[in-house]
Amino acid sequence: MSTIPGESREYRRARNELLEREAELRQLNELVAAQHRALPPSGLIKEDYIFESAADVIFNMMFPRWPEDERASVPGGQTAKLPLVEQPCPSCTSAVDGLEGAAFHLADRTNLIVVAKTSAERLSTYAKERGWRDLRLVSSQNNTFNGDYHAETSDGVQRAVLHVFTRNNDEIRHHWTSEMTFKRGDTSSLDPVWSIFGVLDLTLEGRGDIAAFPNLQY
Repeated sequence: MSTIPGESREYRRARNELLEREAELRQLNELVAAQHRALPPSGLIKEDYIFESAADVIFNMMFPRWPEDERASVPGGQTAKLPLVEQPCPSCTSAVDGLEGAAFHLADRTNLIVVAKTSAERLSTYAKERGWRDLRLVSSQNNTFNGDYHAETSDGVQRAVLHVFTRNNDEIRHHWTSEMTFKRGDTSSLDPVWSIFGVLDLTLEGRGDIAAFPNLQY
């Protein structure tokens, strides 16, 4: 067993106990991920949604790709979607900030798309302000996607929700939604794509008062 310079026996005993819990948690995460992948087919996409971008490119279906990219035709592809709200939401913005760094790498494996209920022009402006260059950002302002897939309440309030859709030839189905959003009523369901809280969980202070964090500016 590895030891750290200067550690006490008390520390090593406590750390070994924690290591066992960490191993158990990792195993549970792997089991949950396998169960996620093994879900039976869900419903076919409700309609052929049209999404817009600031480049005046109109995307249909659930696998928007730039015209020169043919990955959308590959069977078995999948798409994850994270809606943004009309007024910039600090939490959603923070999550998308992190996804921007991963988008370059993920493009080789999947279609990662950010959907916002705002105009394509406003979304483009905000993306430039935040330095988002690799993410695909599309507007759902003129379709019912957010409402149909529970990212918008009946009162028009936007919710941060993750979706995974799968495509097999021309058949597009819903696969998974972050339903913990509805069960807990908080943003913890974004944890799989929200890197800042993974880092904070390793600190002595932990996540702290998440009602006041993160922010758009510091």
